[in-house]
Amino acid sequence: MKGRSTDPASEAATFFNVFAEAFDTLYDGKRNIVMRWIDRHFRSDMFARFALTFETLGDIAGRTILDIGCGSGPYVVEALKRGARHVTAVDPASNMLMLTRERISRAGGMDRCRLVAGLFPSVTLQPHDYAIVMGVMDYVADAEAFLAALRPLVVQAAAVSFPSKHWLRTPLRRVRYRLRRCPVYFYDEREIRRLASNAGFQHIDLTKISGAGMDFHACLKR
Repeated sequence: MKGRSTDPASEAATFFNVFAEAFDTLYDGKRNIVMRWIDRHFRSDMFARFALTFETLGDIAGRTILDIGCGSGPYVVEALKRGARHVTAVDPASNMLMLTRERISRAGGMDRCRLVAGLFPSVTLQPHDYAIVMGVMDYVADAEAFLAALRPLVVQAAAVSFPSKHWLRTPLRRVRYRLRRCPVYFYDEREIRRLASNAGFQHIDLTKISGAGMDFHACLKR
C-alpha cells in the first residue's frame, strides 16, 4: 500500500495502538472466565516472565526503573508498589501510554513516573538502575543495535524477554502477525548470547520459560 510505513518497529507500534484495549484485558483479571483459562494455559509465558522479572531485579526500593515498551503499564505499577523511586515508561503507541497513565493514576503514583512517547532507541533517556524490556524484542528487526543502545542506560541490570523458536508455534505466530501487518522475530539461546555480548553486556543469565515455544528471560549486566 502506497505511503504505508515499511519499518517493522513502526508497524508493530501501529498494531499495538489499535489493539491496546484488547491487549490490556490480559491483566488484572479483566477477561471472562473462559478467556482467563485460555490465557493461563496458552499465554502462561506472559505471567511467568512478569514474576521472573521482579525476582531477577530483587529489591528495587529507592531505585530508578526504565520500562521500554511499557504497554498498558502493569510492570510500571508493580515497580511502584515495590518502592521504586522513579519509573520512566516508554512506548510508541499513544493508546498504550493512555492506559498506562490511567493505571498509574489509579495506583496513585504519577508523581514518581515519567511517560515518554516514542520508539526506542530514537528517544532521549537518562541511565537508570534497572531496565525492563518485556515483549519488545519480538518486534525489533535489529536486535543488536537495540541492545547496544540499551547498554549505557543500565546501571545495574536489564530484564529482557526474547521469544524462542519452536517448530509449530513459531510459523503459526509468524503467519498470524503477518496477516496483521506486524513483523515478528524469534531467537535461540546462542543468538541471544551473541547479540547481548556484541552489544557490550558482560554477564548474561538466561532462563527458558517452561513449555514449548515459550520465552527466554534474560538478565543482562554490564
